[in-house]
Amino acid sequence: MDLYDEACFECSKLITNKYSTSFSKGIKAFSKQFRYPVYAIYGFVRYADEIVDTFHNHDKALLINDFKQDTFKAINRKISLNPILHSFQIVVNEYNIDHQLIAEFLRSMEMDLENKVYNDENYQTYIHGSAGVIGLMCLQVFCKGDNEMYKRLEPMALSLGYAFQKINFLRDIKADYEDRGRTYFPGVDFNSFTQQDKQIIEAEIQRDFDAGFEGIKLLPRGVKLGVYTAYSYYLQLFKKIQHMPVDEILNRRVRISNSSKAALYAKALAKHSLKK
Repeated sequence: MDLYDEACFECSKLITNKYSTSFSKGIKAFSKQFRYPVYAIYGFVRYADEIVDTFHNHDKALLINDFKQDTFKAINRKISLNPILHSFQIVVNEYNIDHQLIAEFLRSMEMDLENKVYNDENYQTYIHGSAGVIGLMCLQVFCKGDNEMYKRLEPMALSLGYAFQKINFLRDIKADYEDRGRTYFPGVDFNSFTQQDKQIIEAEIQRDFDAGFEGIKLLPRGVKLGVYTAYSYYLQLFKKIQHMPVDEILNRRVRISNSSKAALYAKALAKHSLKK
């Protein structure tokens, strides 16, 4: 089984590297013991997200339901022939990841099939399930059974996840609104989106960022650099968005170049090394 397990984790790593250069760099900064578990979590959430965002010529509701059933079968049986689900179930069972977190994540993915415009209530439900619980899954891995540490860092991990997701919403307005017809931010009409609307959202993100950063400082040494690297990337993206006018945000997807990401990683590494 060791060979099969390793092959499945390598598949999750491949998915992560293929879909996200920023998270890939962050994961490489983790101590080796944490890399496979986080690759497994990312691979799992990426597959679910692809179902609702990409597979337009297929029955998405059927696919996400099958994926949900297969996920919990894999967890309960402790094996799957789907390599992404197999590596994920290993992590869930080894680190005792709360099954409710998984259910809440999958519920948010299902919400994208049902909702196009989000009100305050389902916005909070969606963002908790699509981002907050992913941070909590990773936190359970990072804490390695230390429940006291987990409880202390839980609200800050949620805030960081919320900040990342809200930045994604701002970055992806064009694709979400024009291509998918989705409006995540409650009470916002992108046909009359103003600078004031943008600034209100940015102030909300800043509060989440500030709380999340306090949590990063308290993380174990083996994961602190990796999470800080992801934070640095999203902070740079956020600053770029803050300096962009509304019409530009609505008409193009904001990006950070690979060379800038490499520079951010080098800066994070240097800062981390100086604190040792």
